[in-house]
Amino acid sequence: MALIGGVITIWYAANTGRMLRIMMEQDVTALEAARELETALVSQKGFLTYYYIDQNPDWLQKLESRKHEFNDALDTAFKHTHTDRERDILIKIRDEYMEYSHSRDQVVKLYKAGRFEEGSDLHWKIRLNFFAIHDLAEDYKQIYTKNIINTQNNLRGRAVEMRNFVIAGMALLLSLGIGFGVTLATQVIQPIRRLSAAAAGADGQDGQRENEMKQLSRSVHGLIENVGATKKELEQSRELLEHSEKMALLGKLSTEVAHSIRNPLTSIKMRLFSLQRSLDLNENQKEDIEVVSEEMRRLDNIVRNFLEFSRPPKLKMQSVRVSDLMSMTLALLHHRLKIAGVVVERRTQDDLPHVNADPELLKEVLVNFIVNACDAMDDKGGKIRIQEMEAVAEHIGRAVVVRIQDSGPGVPEEIRDRVMEPFFTTKAEGTGLGLSIARRIIEEHGGRIDLSSPDSGGACFSISIPIPEGEESP
Repeated sequence: MALIGGVITIWYAANTGRMLRIMMEQDVTALEAARELETALVSQKGFLTYYYIDQNPDWLQKLESRKHEFNDALDTAFKHTHTDRERDILIKIRDEYMEYSHSRDQVVKLYKAGRFEEGSDLHWKIRLNFFAIHDLAEDYKQIYTKNIINTQNNLRGRAVEMRNFVIAGMALLLSLGIGFGVTLATQVIQPIRRLSAAAAGADGQDGQRENEMKQLSRSVHGLIENVGATKKELEQSRELLEHSEKMALLGKLSTEVAHSIRNPLTSIKMRLFSLQRSLDLNENQKEDIEVVSEEMRRLDNIVRNFLEFSRPPKLKMQSVRVSDLMSMTLALLHHRLKIAGVVVERRTQDDLPHVNADPELLKEVLVNFIVNACDAMDDKGGKIRIQEMEAVAEHIGRAVVVRIQDSGPGVPEEIRDRVMEPFFTTKAEGTGLGLSIARRIIEEHGGRIDLSSPDSGGACFSISIPIPEGEESP
């Protein structure tokens, strides 16, 4: 009902404003033009008689000025005329005035020629033309006066209708309000009070009088918080259990691998090296030996990754500059980057502060990410953008951030949350432990690794390492 009343009120206000605008733009403006027309006509009366009396040419100049004013007022009236009846009246006024003006000019000529008697006779006749024009101007003015009166009466009638509508709407709303209030009290308020009393009793607050909604709201919020906290703890417990199971299984597996595989692999590598030096092999045999050696190195790398992942890294912390480690890493991988046709675009912030880190392990992490960036571009060449800067990282605070972005296809959104999980890999010959080991090394340093896919394409890994408190930029 309130919405309907508001819509009708807006409609009434708009309609009333439109009527007022029409009255102001059309009727009032046209009425003002009619009054100016009548005033300009009346102001011409008497100047010709004054000239007849004293023969002063100033009266003729004033008469000519009033004539121009009348023509201007007539043009204005034509612009604001909207009906054929009004236009016909203005046309009659224009024709009558032209005849009147011409006859008046003849009177002036007779007066100037000294023929006063003839001029006086003609002067008396043109008074009839003057009164005819005056009557037409008065009729034209009365049309717009009536239009304005009709509009005012219409507005008064609308105001009465609107007042009656508002009174009826108020009475209806009052009736609905009483009915709604009774329903609200019996169907909503009383059940809420009973529920609030029960919640207060469950909280041990019997006897305390308080706003029921506040008490119920506090109880519901407490229940929601408890459910949320319980759900979060359950998820954390489940993740911890899954992680513990993986770690236990991996620890057992890595131990068995270390004792059962690595020692035989070492013996095989030594015998293979000895055979390669002692035997005279042809080209095919040398190629077979190289393939076997490469596969042995791959197996050894898999075993080493398992062992590294199964035991926590032992950090040898010291104050280092990340930009220096990055320079060493790029120098180490220079040959591989050149063969892969990869261009490195590097931007380093001047005077980066030192961080506490294990330089060898941190360099291993940087090597891992740059090699992964090369592999992501499938040896077809591309660009790796490296940026080193100081920033404020989430959950870490002030940190040195290294961003490594490749121009490859990027990481699909559905697997971004899993790329750093143990044993998850998209490579045909990968172990799925490289990024997991890198993440654990960075987390042991108190940092974090974030993955994003920028609009420019590729994958972007951000490595954040905290800056020690009190450490200032050099």
